[in-house]
Amino acid sequence: MVRAIVGVNWGDEGKGKITDSLAGDADIVVRFQGGANAGHTIKNQYGKFSLHMLPSGVFYPGTTCIIGNGVALNLPKLKEELDSLESQGVPAPHLLVSDRAQLVMPYHILLDMYEEERLGGHSFGSTKSGIAPCYSDKAAKIGFQVNELFMPEKELRERIENVCTLKNTMFKYLYHKPELDPNELYDIMMDYKEIVKPYICNTSAYLNDAIDDGKTILLEGQLGSMKDLDHGIYPMTTSSNTTAAFGAVGAGIPPYAITDVVAISKAYSSSVGAGAFVSEIFGEEADELRKRGGDGGEFGATTGRPRRVGWYDCVASRYGCRVQGATEVALTVLDPLGYLDEIPICVGYDIGGRVVTEFPNTTYLYKAKPVYEKLPGWKCDITGIRNWDDLPEACKNYVDEIERRIGYPITMVSNGPAREDLIKRTPKL
Repeated sequence: MVRAIVGVNWGDEGKGKITDSLAGDADIVVRFQGGANAGHTIKNQYGKFSLHMLPSGVFYPGTTCIIGNGVALNLPKLKEELDSLESQGVPAPHLLVSDRAQLVMPYHILLDMYEEERLGGHSFGSTKSGIAPCYSDKAAKIGFQVNELFMPEKELRERIENVCTLKNTMFKYLYHKPELDPNELYDIMMDYKEIVKPYICNTSAYLNDAIDDGKTILLEGQLGSMKDLDHGIYPMTTSSNTTAAFGAVGAGIPPYAITDVVAISKAYSSSVGAGAFVSEIFGEEADELRKRGGDGGEFGATTGRPRRVGWYDCVASRYGCRVQGATEVALTVLDPLGYLDEIPICVGYDIGGRVVTEFPNTTYLYKAKPVYEKLPGWKCDITGIRNWDDLPEACKNYVDEIERRIGYPITMVSNGPAREDLIKRTPKL
């Protein structure tokens, strides 16, 4: 069984918590795309963790964790996370890294910073983690795969010289910054080689053998549908495909092997970074939700920046489930909403006086205004409840209405940060 765990919305939906909760029954957990530009926050018996490179199955000693070929791999960040786990008493994970994963180089991070600086007020709100330059170089075929760290020195130095010729033109004439030193880059790559050497593997072959052996595999995505390079709010997206379909590409397995897609959607909306966000709220209303939301507030796991917040968006979520091919939905972070007398949900977009319920392209999205329906709040703390029937009626009605509006079965509800704070639900669809 291969199960994909992916985001429905703008990221930050709680995929790490759901992956951590389900990984106990999995043989293998695979990160299949993205990089260190977003983090998955996990709270368990070892403490609280923000994982950026490592898959969220690292807390189970019997689970193999894989970084797939679709990932933008920041090796210093990977080492930092492994060291952090060890220092907090977590047993060393069984980790494998694809020999075809793309390397985030130091100059990718510099290029990310310099370009945001150049754009000024028109910037993309990048985390400055080097993700866009890394994926750009991958498409331009001037990036470096993990296996190239093991090339003969002469060939690798020639590759580095070529890249430096291209990049230094930009550094010198566009950004007016110091040029790259090819010898320094070679030394850095030799350090990278030592970091990755214990973990490098033909992970595609490994995973296909595991499928043949009937192993249970979780594919863990980063960010959500709205940040997908093709189907999201372009150009304010990430630089990879965040959909479950790419899970097959980013892991190196057949697409028909994916039998279940668990789409994660937060019970309200949040987003880090720029871009269209129709149900966004502002001022004191936003500050109150941001303060109460998430696990200790709605702030980016990577940047620490305050997340933009808003009410649940049924239009975006229905679309997000569709492009993910969702077979089931987990609705997360329901517990913070207990302070509200009424809870708005966005059920349509008003675009030029016409109400639509199909998520539009970006040109029309910027013109959209939210159409809200208000539902009664439940006015109590639901943290610690483990059974669906024990939830307040207004809370159950809120989940039921979201399920009806998005048209996909909600099978799980999360009402707290710990892996145990997960309620199984029988869908009404």
